[in-house]
Amino acid sequence: MALKIRLSRIGSTHNPIYHVVVAEARSRRDGAATEILGTYNPRAKKDVLTLKVDRVDYWISKGALPTDTAKGLIKTARKAAAPAA
Repeated sequence: MALKIRLSRIGSTHNPIYHVVVAEARSRRDGAATEILGTYNPRAKKDVLTLKVDRVDYWISKGALPTDTAKGLIKTARKAAAPAA
């Protein structure tokens, strides 16, 4: 069972909103997810990214591989969480 951390689109036409999810690597883009880790709204002015970094670390420790886009979002979330911690 190969797991990936990737984006799943939930937005409407011309208004993309994405869930950051842990899903089976061979499942559909918007198919069943193992766990929803957060959301990404590229068109928002505030709260563009909401991500549970502790759960991301857990799934990476279990062998889940993030896609290139998800890896960039995780990096951004860690950078934003660093001053708050």
